[in-house]
Amino acid sequence: MYLSRFLSIHALWVTVSSVMQPYPLVWGHYDVCKTQIYTEEGKVWDYMACQPESTDMTKYLKVKLDPPDITCGDPPETFCAMGNPYMCNNECDASTPELAHPPELMFDFEGRHPSTFWQSATWKEYPKPLQVNITLSWSKTIELTDNIVITFESGRPDQMILEKSLDYGRTWQPYQYYATDCLDAFHMDPKSVKDLSQHTVLEIICTEEYSTGYTTNSKIIHFEIKDRFAFFAGPWLRNMASLYGQLDTTKKLRDFFTVTDLRIRLLRPAVGEIFVDELHLARYFYAISDIKVHGRCKCNLHATVCVYDNSKLTCECEHNTTGPDCGKCKKNYQGRPWSPGSYLPIPKGTANTCIPSISSIGNPPKFNRKWPNISSLEVSNPKQANVCDNELLHCQNGGTCHNNVRCLCPAAYTGILCEKLRCEEAGSCSADSGQGAPPRGSRALLALLAALLGAAGPLGI
Repeated sequence: MYLSRFLSIHALWVTVSSVMQPYPLVWGHYDVCKTQIYTEEGKVWDYMACQPESTDMTKYLKVKLDPPDITCGDPPETFCAMGNPYMCNNECDASTPELAHPPELMFDFEGRHPSTFWQSATWKEYPKPLQVNITLSWSKTIELTDNIVITFESGRPDQMILEKSLDYGRTWQPYQYYATDCLDAFHMDPKSVKDLSQHTVLEIICTEEYSTGYTTNSKIIHFEIKDRFAFFAGPWLRNMASLYGQLDTTKKLRDFFTVTDLRIRLLRPAVGEIFVDELHLARYFYAISDIKVHGRCKCNLHATVCVYDNSKLTCECEHNTTGPDCGKCKKNYQGRPWSPGSYLPIPKGTANTCIPSISSIGNPPKFNRKWPNISSLEVSNPKQANVCDNELLHCQNGGTCHNNVRCLCPAAYTGILCEKLRCEEAGSCSADSGQGAPPRGSRALLALLAALLGAAGPLGI
């Protein structure tokens, strides 16, 4: 009986707490930028770090091939089927939709049979290398959140490099090398992601795991994002707090998963043998049926929405920030230098909101002047705002300036600079106004709690 009473009281207290502070305790995905809370000054905004949801980023990219005329079909040509490399009666013709294989077929809906795919010209100019660069551009900084997956309709290439750019294609860095023989192709010892650790997770490796040549059952190449996340979040990615903490404090790790462009460099097609069969060069070509890139717009933890308008991705910035990546403070909100949001402390992070410039606030207030409250200034946290000093912004009515960030007011006064009588807000100024009492809503809830406690009787512990 006593246990049931205790549980009832506990449930009531949870309900009361949720009413008095109406926002969730955990924002596991940083999917909310702000919420309203109740303080002695009334409703104010409580700001937190936030980011857009992860999505399929191939919907927003632009693709470019180099050389630009490398796609098959102009002029029409025949090529050999993948399942039977000596059955060379398949045709590619750019002028016939049913026989064309343009680049956009790398990003269309899969699941149909036969599958659609982009295809290069065949290796008819052997021994000149058959090489293709496929550049994927977003004109926006994005953060990768899942494996990059490339599905080949031909054999997987004998040699390939995946590269990334952080400056819109001006410079490139290797992400990973792929080869049937890493030592011969790139003078690197073969490795897999499983050979890495927390301390070597940023190492650029060459892998032979995805280059098995001309076989019908092996079509997919991965760049393992999640396996690298797992070094910090655990094998099932359950400890995301640890990963977020590492991303927050290690810029090189954060930049490793950040790109503006990706480039797939196809250097040698699947041969499957030691020597190229010069009598059947139509066997050798590249064909890709699908590319998957999952990620989110980089908004520096200042936005949850990224809009695609006029073929351009842009963050819808919060926290008084602006710019494509929310990378600067808005005009009149430059009271301190811009800073990205922070994942820490878990789970809500820190918004690092841009605060009003002193010039935008205006002249120092005088006694009885109606001064806007914190919520109207859109200050995320009273402890972050440069509110008072000992020269221009004096605390009124006996208030004291605490660390230049807030006024500690006497019980009878409130406001940013203690400029308002507390009872004036309630319209109940009198000699016994009871300034020290809790707000009426809180009193009612506490009275309800006390009544139920009384009804429950003593716990008899």
